[in-house]
Amino acid sequence: MMGRSNSTPEDCNLFSVEIQHQKMIIQNSYNEKLVGILHETGSKEVVIVCHGYRSCKDRIPMVNLAAAFATERISAFRFDFAGNGESEGSFQYGNYHREVDDLRAVIQYFEHEKRSVAAIIGHSKGGNVALLYASKFDDVHNVVNISGRFDLKRGIEGRLGKDYLQRIKKYGFIDVANRKGNIEYRVTRESLMDRLTTGTSAACQLIPQNCRVLSIHGCADKIVPMEDAMEFAKHISNHKLHIITGADHEYTCHQNELASIVLDFVKSGSSHDMVPTAKKSLRSSL
Repeated sequence: MMGRSNSTPEDCNLFSVEIQHQKMIIQNSYNEKLVGILHETGSKEVVIVCHGYRSCKDRIPMVNLAAAFATERISAFRFDFAGNGESEGSFQYGNYHREVDDLRAVIQYFEHEKRSVAAIIGHSKGGNVALLYASKFDDVHNVVNISGRFDLKRGIEGRLGKDYLQRIKKYGFIDVANRKGNIEYRVTRESLMDRLTTGTSAACQLIPQNCRVLSIHGCADKIVPMEDAMEFAKHISNHKLHIITGADHEYTCHQNELASIVLDFVKSGSSHDMVPTAKKSLRSSL
């Protein structure tokens, strides 16, 4: 079910906790191999970090968030959804519920390994996937939604053009090209409807009260407007909102602030001791 490459150890902080960067393969329910990197510290708990639209596990802030947790002796796993990065499968526009299934496979893997998933952290579309997961399953009680989009009807014209509905009805698909004119991916009628029919409002209201949700948004985000974060606050019962002044969509100049906010939230809601056993023994002997 899982394969690992050679691990890369590194020392961090005063007590020199060894962090193993382990490349892992987890199979989803569609027999596709999902590739991820586990920042292994030896903690029982692990946080899952989810990337956004046409992104991957190796983009910021995914790498920096996982590294920040590892520095705090909390294991973190960042992975590629099917059709993205190194994972198998073909890229599909929309695909929210399939990505929820990918996330489910990852969480079930760690549960099978007797690990406890302390939190799901999602950036951009990954934030939506994390919230959809929480609306469907009641096994993770800390969710961080970073720059997720509340109104999924917005943002489509910027990628597909103002007449996208007419074109998709006429041709059944829209090919999306880059600036050089090369086709990057195809949007089918089915994949477009997957996005248009994904009910964010209804999903948010299904998230149970015992699930703590933090939404973080940058006030300088030009991809997803800050108003979307306000909507999440209105529709999720157990919700905290944090706006970062001057931050863009990827928090380019605010990585440390973002990591600090996420860490504080997750650690304050943990019901288990995140410190590895070996670590505790070292500290007790000092």
